[in-house]
Amino acid sequence: MATSETAPPTTPAAGPRRRLGRLERLAIEGVMTREVINWLSFWKSSTFSSTVEPTIYLVAFGFGFGSIVSEVGGYDYVDFVGTGTVATSVLFGSAFSAMFGSYVKREFQRTYDAILAAPVDVEELVTAEALWMATRASIYGCFPLLVAMIFGLDPSWGMLLVPFLCFPCAFGFASFGLLISALVKSIDSFSYYQSLILTPLFLVAGTFFPLDRLPEGVQILGEFNPLHHLVELVRGAAFGFDGWEALARVAALVVFAVVMWRLAIWRSTKRLIT
Repeated sequence: MATSETAPPTTPAAGPRRRLGRLERLAIEGVMTREVINWLSFWKSSTFSSTVEPTIYLVAFGFGFGSIVSEVGGYDYVDFVGTGTVATSVLFGSAFSAMFGSYVKREFQRTYDAILAAPVDVEELVTAEALWMATRASIYGCFPLLVAMIFGLDPSWGMLLVPFLCFPCAFGFASFGLLISALVKSIDSFSYYQSLILTPLFLVAGTFFPLDRLPEGVQILGEFNPLHHLVELVRGAAFGFDGWEALARVAALVVFAVVMWRLAIWRSTKRLIT
C-alpha cells in the first residue's frame, strides 16, 4: 500500500540582515548622551580647571609684559594675548581631558568595556568621545575672549565664529589625547608626551609673542603647529581675516583633525579589541 510522505513544514526564508553602517548615528548619540549626563555631575570643577588656568596666563602675561610692551604685531598686548589664549584653553580642554579621562575610563572604571558590550564599535566610541570633548573645549575657548573684553578688547561680529574655528582644532587634539591614551602602558607616561609634544606646541603657537621674531627654523615649525593656525584664525575673527590664508589655515586644521581621528581609532581598536 502506497504511503504518502508528509513534507516537513517549510519556514519562510529569512530576509537579508540589515548591515549596520559605519558610524551609526544612534550609537554615537548614545555615547555622547552618556558623557553629557556624566559631565553634569562634575561640570563645575571641569569648567573651572579648563577656563581659569588660561585666564591666569592672560592676566599674568597681559598685565605683566603688557606693562613693559604696550604693542606687539600691531595689536595692544592685552588684545594680542587675549586672542591667543583661546588656543591654550582649547588645548587644555581637549588633549589633556582626553588623555587622562579616557585612560581612567578604560583601565580603572572599565567604562569602555561596558559600552562596547552594547551595539557600539570602537570607531563610534572614539568618534563620540572626540566630538563631545571638542564641543566642550570649543565653548571653553571662548572664556579668554570674554575676560579680554573686560580688560579692553573690543567685541566684533567675527568673534561669533570663534567656537566653530576652535572645533576642528579641539577635535584633532581630543583625538590626539585618545591616541596617546591608547599608546601608553602607564598613566605616568603622559608626562613624556606633555613635555616633548604639547609644551613645545603650546610655546610656539604665537600666543604670547609673534613667531616672526624667532629663528627661521622655529618659524617653520610654527607653521605646522595646529595651535598657531587657531591663534591666527581667532585673531582674524577679532580683527579681520586675511583672505585665502584663513581658508588655508582652516583646511590645515581639518586635515589635522581627520588624521588624528583615524590614528586614534586605529590604536584604540588594537588596545580594546586585540
